[in-house]
Amino acid sequence: MTNSALLEKLVRFQQPEKVLPYARDLSARTVAAIFGTDEGDYRRAREELDRQRNAAVQRLEPLLVPLLGALPFQPGAHLAAIGESSTADRLSWFEILRSLLEAHRPDLQLRFTNFAVPGATTTEALSALPAVQRQAPDWVFCKLGTNDSQRLGGPAGTMLVSQGETLRNLAEIRRLSLPDGKGTWVWVTPTLVDESRIASFPHFAAAGITWTNADLDDLTKRLPTGSDVVVNGSAVASEAAPNAFGEDGIHPTITTHEVLCTQILQALT
Repeated sequence: MTNSALLEKLVRFQQPEKVLPYARDLSARTVAAIFGTDEGDYRRAREELDRQRNAAVQRLEPLLVPLLGALPFQPGAHLAAIGESSTADRLSWFEILRSLLEAHRPDLQLRFTNFAVPGATTTEALSALPAVQRQAPDWVFCKLGTNDSQRLGGPAGTMLVSQGETLRNLAEIRRLSLPDGKGTWVWVTPTLVDESRIASFPHFAAAGITWTNADLDDLTKRLPTGSDVVVNGSAVASEAAPNAFGEDGIHPTITTHEVLCTQILQALT
């Protein structure tokens, strides 16, 4: 049986239906079995994450009420997110945004789809783009590039996806997601990481992988943003310090996600 700490991490970040698109209508019992637990424990883990996300919404409400009345979304708009674990996270900025708007702007009747997949590179996101195109969202929030910037063999080692390829992929993801020119694109730049925590995290050390803020900062400066809306995710970690990351130094805490959600609403209004 999976221990409780590992189960919470699995349920928080992993959603089998996203990586098994042809395994339709996976039941809670089936997902629980994939995670090595029973349905009851799986549901309790999800309920605890829901509780944490709702608590974040309650903390943000007093600060964001003025912004919630000035949103640019049309009634019935479809909001979608493309990203990696920092967006797929059940406690992510996008899921907090979803909960916040569902609770405080039900009049808008917004729809939300989170296409983010943990561990995804821009190459994998590009290959999965037909799912986004079929949905034809009105707003697309894109936060990608951290996994591409992973280095193998130390800070000077080979980058998992070259920056040139990353930029090409992002430009194509942007072009193909809104092919008719309709809709609004929002770039959420990569969040800087805690290099010291990454260096001391045993699983990264054993695998010989790392990330550097220099790489992430360089990517941010070169994003093909054009005239799109840009939300600078680089600085959120410093605002959320000292509790910006979990033990691995790369996955943001809910505190960091709250800061980023706030910045996104400020940018939109």
